[in-house]
Amino acid sequence: MKKTSVFLRFQRNRPVKTVTGGFLLFVCLLFVLFPLILMTAASFMPEDELVRRYLAVLDLGKEPVLPALIPDFPSLKPYADLLLRSPGFFVMFWNSCLQVSSVLAGQLLIGMPAAWAFARYEFRFKKLLFLLYLILLVMPFQVMMVPSYLVLDRFGILDSHLAVILPGIFSTFPVYIMEKFFESIPKSFLEAARIDGGGEWTIFFRIGIPMGFPGIMTAVLLDFFEYWNALEQPLTFLKNRQLWPLSLYLPNVTADKASLAFAAGLITMAPPVLLYLNGQTFLEEGIASSGIKE
Repeated sequence: MKKTSVFLRFQRNRPVKTVTGGFLLFVCLLFVLFPLILMTAASFMPEDELVRRYLAVLDLGKEPVLPALIPDFPSLKPYADLLLRSPGFFVMFWNSCLQVSSVLAGQLLIGMPAAWAFARYEFRFKKLLFLLYLILLVMPFQVMMVPSYLVLDRFGILDSHLAVILPGIFSTFPVYIMEKFFESIPKSFLEAARIDGGGEWTIFFRIGIPMGFPGIMTAVLLDFFEYWNALEQPLTFLKNRQLWPLSLYLPNVTADKASLAFAAGLITMAPPVLLYLNGQTFLEEGIASSGIKE
């Protein structure tokens, strides 16, 4: 009877705990989304309303900030000015697409075989080489900035798209991520494929890539977020503003064009958000598949 009463009391209190937990999560969600909602509302404000509400933030006065979730007079003029009268925005958007897509394609072409070799083969100095990978992984860009600059200058590719693309292709981060997923593939699958007469490349393409696909997508998504928002590399290696990516557009928007900044911020944020919403399943599968055992 005691056990039964305890169980019933637990079941009776469980909905209360569920409602409380849900309410706390909802409050946290609102706290996280509040800046995004404010930015979205500000992107539809006309210039005079934006200046009136955010004088202190824009360094145009000392009036108190008057944020609003809905503009008094919604306007599409900021988006019209940005999309129709700002050719530099499209140039930077194209530069970001070119640089990020080239980096991701190169990482897949070089990183997948490298990660597969680290995960499935034994060779001399394997642990030492992987340790070097880890050391490069934890090194910040500031440490590698001068050597990278000198190497790129020696190759004669400074102030070109390759100055950003080439170092990104040989990044160690995707190799580290994909190696863990390839390593989790049971050996019995590979042995069965070899018994059936499959070669090493056949095993890699037909077993390694499909079973390690969540890990591959995890590396692609995380690297996309990193290089889409990159600031230091383009600033260091690109002097020609015509080659700058979209991540350098917002820091160069002046206060008198604040409405463009809010609209550009929303558009810049759209690709990563859409990619995350569509790739969230792959991230979850990647986390789950890392626990595959024999």
